[in-house]
Parts: sequence; C-alpha cells; structure tokens
Amino acid sequence: MGVAIPFEPPLFLRNAHLMTLVPRYWPRDLSLGAIPQEPRFFATRSDTQLLGFCHWQDNRTAFPTVVLVHGLEGSSESRYMLGIAAKAYRAGFSVIRMNQRTCGGTEHLTPTLYNSGLSEDYRAVVTELAQRDGLNRIWLVGYSMGGNLVLKAAGELGTSQPALAGALTVCPNIDPTRCAEALEQPRNWIYHKHFLMNLKTRLRRKAALFPGRWDLSRLDSIACISEFDDVYTAHDGGYRNGADYYNRAGARHVLGSIAIPTLIITAQDDPFIPYSMFTIPLIQRNSTIRVVAPRHGGHCGFFHGSRNGEDPYWAENRIVEFLREHT
Repeated sequence: MGVAIPFEPPLFLRNAHLMTLVPRYWPRDLSLGAIPQEPRFFATRSDTQLLGFCHWQDNRTAFPTVVLVHGLEGSSESRYMLGIAAKAYRAGFSVIRMNQRTCGGTEHLTPTLYNSGLSEDYRAVVTELAQRDGLNRIWLVGYSMGGNLVLKAAGELGTSQPALAGALTVCPNIDPTRCAEALEQPRNWIYHKHFLMNLKTRLRRKAALFPGRWDLSRLDSIACISEFDDVYTAHDGGYRNGADYYNRAGARHVLGSIAIPTLIITAQDDPFIPYSMFTIPLIQRNSTIRVVAPRHGGHCGFFHGSRNGEDPYWAENRIVEFLREHT
C-alpha cells in the first residue's frame, strides 16, 4: 500500500503533546444525523453484552462492514470514532461503533471490567456478524488499546474466519508493559492523571452496581495505572497479577499469525506507544502487515493542513484509503 498523501504537520504541531491534544478540541462536524443508526447488543459470553451502534447501508450483505473499537476510557461517542464512522459510511461501508465492556454507559451489561486482552469479545462479534447476518467482508479497526485488541483477535483467528477481511489500527499498544512504563514517565503526567482518574471513577460506578465484587479500600491510595491494573484489572480478568496481565494481553505474541491485510499507523514521537515496538522482526517478516510510521503524529493525533480535498484528519483518511484499495 502506498500513502497517497504523506503526513506533513505544521511546525507548531511537531511537538508530540500538542499533536496529541489539539485534534481532540479542534472544531469539527461530528454529527451523524443524516446516517441511519440502530443499537445492537452482542452477547460475547453468558453474562456479558457489548453495545454497538450500527450504520447499515441499504443492503447490508452487499457492502463491506467496518467494526470500530475505541481506546482506553473512550466509547462509541469518542470524536475519532464518530469521525471515521462518517468517512467510512460515505465511502460505501456499513459501520458498527462498538463500546468495550463497561464503556459508553454500559457498566450494567457485564459484571467484569474491560482490559487489553479481551480479544475474545471481537472474535465473537465477527463470528456473530458472519453467522447471523451473513456478512463476509468484515474489517476490524481499532485505536490505541482498541488497536491491540483488533490485532490480537486477528492473530488468534489466523485463517479460521474467512469473513474477516482485514485489520487496521492507529497507535496500538501491542506491548502493554512498555506502554505502561512510558505512560508513567513524568513527561506524560497529563495523560496518566486523566486515565487513572477516569478508571477510578468507573470502578466506583461498577462497584455500586455489583456490591461486594471489588474491595475499594485501596482505591484512593493508588497513584499509578500499573498499580490499579495490578490490584483490580488483572485479578478481575483472571490474571495472576499486573505483570502477568501486561505480558499476556499484548498482541505482540500473535502478530506472526496474522494472515489478512493489516495496516498499523503509528507515530515515531508517540508519547506513550514506543515506536521501537513496531520494528521487531515478527512484524517485518509478515508480508500481510503494513506499518506506516511518520516521524510526527503524537498519540492518535495525525492532524495536518487540508489538501487534495481531504480534511486535516490524516489517519482517518489513510484508513479509508486502505479499505478502498482492499475491497
């Protein structure tokens, strides 16, 4: 895959932190009002449902389908989810904006927390869409933590699910151990504080819905995300501890088994997704994986001047470009 339009950010956005933050507040039309929408619940295990919002083309079996998976503390309503949903729909794809477990106001739909290793949920979503809806061209698209889940699901499925056509990711945290270490560096305090505060708030909401499931006595004293994951996320997900969770949840273990067209967009200056993770032989030897890594881009930022009729959201446009080339 070639990149029709290279990423060339303005000078003031070559600072990784500005590039990460500015696109999240830049005014844009994110209305999906003219696009049909219907909610759908996907049962991924006996006690768990995921809520997705489906934007179907007129004949759902005649068009490819894109399943979108958001990142840590995001939801189906995250700005990037709405932005790529509108572009993909207008490009001729049906689109499903997923909420991960407990996200987007769905805490009541599962007794569990969400975590970076729950690729089983997205394998189940693909299987349901293939078997129940008769879809045979399904694309998984994930951002950050959602990108890890998408790549992990693709690697685990290998060639066993013909309906899965490809996987596309933006800044995926394929090695959670290294990503957590980077996130907890002093230079990243603003992101670390945001994620940790929101995770604590979400756990309190979950605990109110499922009394006695979690001991919150240590919650207020937790000062870093790795400690939160060690005390709560790991044990809730069936891992021995935080280190075991971070090691086993990473998609890096199964990248060699991916057998479908796959795009990874990442930035060499991402503040907490180390670029060196994507230079390993396991990725370089897999001809189905294409890594596009501009020098700048921040974390899921990739904002540059409008050109050739495109808006400034470069990664979204490259995703649609890849989808068009491969359908």
